[in-house]
Amino acid sequence: MIKIAKIFTVYFYRWFIAGILSLLSMTLSAKVYNVVDFGALNDGKTLNTIPIQKAVDQCTKEGGGTVLFSGGGKYMSGTIYLKDNVTLHVDNGTTLLGSNTYSDYTTDTHKNMYKNEPQMNRCFIFARDAKSIAIEGNGTIDGNGKRSDSIFVNERPMLMRFLNCSNLHLTDVNIINPAAWTSAWLYCDDITVTGIKIQSRENWNGDGLDFDGCTNVRVSNCSFDNSDDCICLQTSRFDKPCRDIVISNCLFSTKWGGIRIGLLSRGDFSSVTVANCTFRNIEDSGLKIQINEGGEMKNMVFSNLIMENVPRPVFMTFCQQRAGVDSPMELVPMKAMHHFIFQNMIIDNSKLNKNSAFFLTGLPNHKIEDILISNVQFVVSGGGTQEDAAKTIKEYTPDVLGEWWPEFFLVGTLPAYGIYARHINGLIIDNFVVKAIGSDARKPTIFDDVQNLEIRSNTTIQ
Repeated sequence: MIKIAKIFTVYFYRWFIAGILSLLSMTLSAKVYNVVDFGALNDGKTLNTIPIQKAVDQCTKEGGGTVLFSGGGKYMSGTIYLKDNVTLHVDNGTTLLGSNTYSDYTTDTHKNMYKNEPQMNRCFIFARDAKSIAIEGNGTIDGNGKRSDSIFVNERPMLMRFLNCSNLHLTDVNIINPAAWTSAWLYCDDITVTGIKIQSRENWNGDGLDFDGCTNVRVSNCSFDNSDDCICLQTSRFDKPCRDIVISNCLFSTKWGGIRIGLLSRGDFSSVTVANCTFRNIEDSGLKIQINEGGEMKNMVFSNLIMENVPRPVFMTFCQQRAGVDSPMELVPMKAMHHFIFQNMIIDNSKLNKNSAFFLTGLPNHKIEDILISNVQFVVSGGGTQEDAAKTIKEYTPDVLGEWWPEFFLVGTLPAYGIYARHINGLIIDNFVVKAIGSDARKPTIFDDVQNLEIRSNTTIQ
């Protein structure tokens, strides 16, 4: 027994020492590039663009690693170029701060893809043709984009833009105060965004995450408080589809749309799943699904959603409008919009005004096809008048739209308070319960030019 104990002790110590040496080796081999070592100061006043970029450049040159912002305080900078195999790590209590001088942002960071919005071409953090890049940490990235009489009114840099990149990670950081959009992801693949918090109320057009022509995207466990759309899916190029997107376990609040799919819609959209999310105090729409530049949109599921104070839980349009800066001037032929499921939703709009309904509309010769709405509990305030009930709703034709997007304000109050569906082929309503708290002279549902309509069991109107 003594001999066995001695052998065990020897092997245990060998194993223990080997483990310590292995851990020490891993620690020593993990390359960390502290921006302080390159001359950066965290006083919130010094412009650190040059030392930060030196740290990034050396990191990628030596095979990759972590560029570290630590020690508290604020590291201010102009445009930072991320490169292959670089992780920006912002420690808890530390802030990476954008400059409040527009000229500190460079002009070679691509452009905003929406027409008539060149004021958002520049950006704070940029990557082009990069692979395996990450931004992480429990610290804060502050765009310093508060609108005032002198700064960031007509010229407003985006906070982040990634172009033709792959294997991207955005994890746990707090992102606040962008001067324009928080982020634009253009033609990227393999994206993971998790655990982030975006607060964007200091300026207008404060989108959260905008994925343009991206594939294999996962967004989870995030919260959004925005002055514009929280998440956008877009296709500004006909050869760059937006597909294989999963959004789950997120919280949305905004002055505009919770999740918007479309507008920029030259390319196709497919295979989108949104699940287990909460939408609260949305001023325009919860889900805005709109195609108008010739792409095809199909195969999307939206399930297990809670909405409170969301005027249009679902707003769908199929029409023609030019949205992109590179889109042809002539309106392109319409393609198709089909196969959508909206299920397991609880919606409480009892405190809102009468403009609260599902609004789904195609055009007479271009119908939205194959929609299922099931297991929905929907409470509205009521208040619709006889005049509202008799109203005729305009079509979203090019002459009506003009230069406007196909937004709800172009038609105004609907003649129904639960569902208004028009120009649809294949609509199933199953277990849809809508209750108006106050009196309402309008019908609960209107189906105008809806073919293959099926109202299934347990659908009730109160």
